[in-house]
Amino acid sequence: MTDTASSRTTQLRVLALAGGIATVASTFLSWTYTAEFPGDLTVYGYPGGLQVLTLTAGLLIALFALSALGIKGLRWLTPTGSTKALQLFALGALATTWFTVIAIAVELGGVVNLEPGGFVAAVATVIPVVAAFLLPDDTRKATRPKELPSWAEILIIVAAFAIGLFVFTYGIDTEYAELFTGYLLTVGFAATALFRAGLIARLNGLTTKYRMIAVSAAFVAAAAFPFTQNTDQFTLIAVNILIFATVALGLNIVVGLAGLLDLGYVAFLGVGAYTAALVSGTTASVFDVHFPFWAAVLTGAVVSLIFGVLIGAPTLRLRGDYLAIVTLGFGEIFRIAVGNLDGVSGPRITNGPNGVPNIPDLNFFGYNFGESHTVLGFELGSYANYYLLMLLAMILVVIVFSRAGNSRIGRAWVAIREDETAATAMGINGFRVKLIAFALGATLAGLAGTVQAHVQHTVVPEMYVFAGPVPPNSAFLLAAVILGGMGTISGPLIGASLLYLIPAKLQFLQDYQLLGFGIALILLMRFRPEGLIANRRAQLEFHETDQLDVPDDKPGAGVSTAKAGA
Repeated sequence: MTDTASSRTTQLRVLALAGGIATVASTFLSWTYTAEFPGDLTVYGYPGGLQVLTLTAGLLIALFALSALGIKGLRWLTPTGSTKALQLFALGALATTWFTVIAIAVELGGVVNLEPGGFVAAVATVIPVVAAFLLPDDTRKATRPKELPSWAEILIIVAAFAIGLFVFTYGIDTEYAELFTGYLLTVGFAATALFRAGLIARLNGLTTKYRMIAVSAAFVAAAAFPFTQNTDQFTLIAVNILIFATVALGLNIVVGLAGLLDLGYVAFLGVGAYTAALVSGTTASVFDVHFPFWAAVLTGAVVSLIFGVLIGAPTLRLRGDYLAIVTLGFGEIFRIAVGNLDGVSGPRITNGPNGVPNIPDLNFFGYNFGESHTVLGFELGSYANYYLLMLLAMILVVIVFSRAGNSRIGRAWVAIREDETAATAMGINGFRVKLIAFALGATLAGLAGTVQAHVQHTVVPEMYVFAGPVPPNSAFLLAAVILGGMGTISGPLIGASLLYLIPAKLQFLQDYQLLGFGIALILLMRFRPEGLIANRRAQLEFHETDQLDVPDDKPGAGVSTAKAGA
């Protein structure tokens, strides 16, 4: 690079830094004169609402601009280059700020409702975008990082998971749609920027080196969530996210590892839920039994396993679209069957369309999950109890997926997925291997269903459809696996979290969410067909000539990757 080009590059980086500082400064001004817009953006000297997100984006722009300028102590922020990261951070600040300005104008009736601070912010966020996109691309291969003391590397892992917990808690605690939309814009661009900068890959290297510490930190961070909540309002959303994510991970065994397109998987969740509801002592049950918690869970899982074998045995000799059609039919048959077992159209077992209501709360060794309990000085509500229980269930599912994926049978699943004919020629019993995957996936779904029945306190047939406005359903489960990344652990967890959290927070999208997710999947298939979190095999298949920018996400390492990526 010539001296002139180097000087121009430095000037552009300084301009990006100035734009980041100006963006930060603009958040301390009033953006509108009325408090009618959510978040009260009328205060001088104190950012509020969406201004906080713009402030965060501006700080990140300034921080990475300083790293690009070679400031000592900050160069570790950009191991694979700074230009792409700066561009994405600048776009994130621009998108969040302009969304806010436009929302103010639309909701309050025109740009006349904007204070000068709003115009300053709109102009300030343009500066780093222009500077960043004029910069030359400095993408490079990451060098081996400087060896740090063990305590320092462990501290970095702990800090990363603490930041992840804070970011997730901030998002789930957002109280209005405008703030959550800005949150999605900021976090989406920031996460992509961190990938481009190489920080996520470097963090993954640390979590691989200290795997047990990373897994422990991930569990502690997840378990700490209910202690950050004052009410059960958002904890219930977190519980449902865990249920959705656990079922998606079970489907990932069937679709991601074995390559079996199952369009009726939600039926196994329903089998577990209905079984647990009927044996848990509810007055609406035709069975006069009240199993303890552990027995109800085992019963639901075993019955789902049996259904998995019964459905899989005659159908798994089919392949591709034919198998997908049969599994879709099974899902619809289950929904129609439980709707007809009402004593009129069939035997009275499930109360038909009315479902099984009044499912009692779990009681485990005298610990009533329906009551509030004080733990470590914090009062945990009923949904916090179920959250911690579902977290343990997810850990069990992750362990099963990890062990199975790394086992001999897991390698056989991958072989069947890649080429069943070749795998059969090499001596693999394709039917038996696929049946094991189908049965294991059904068992894990049934396990999650037993907890779901007690969380919802009722089960009805409409909860287990192929596609509907409320996840989990078969379409959303499959979308979560594809969106997150098939064959990985962290991918479906992130995909399920996004697909549940977005409709829960953006209620106005209820009627259009299938359209929105369809468009999202089309864009994903075009620009990142391997999913948000991809394993090395998928990346090599889809990007043979591209430099790998995401490390391998093998089963067993996915827990730490999920938390770090979040």
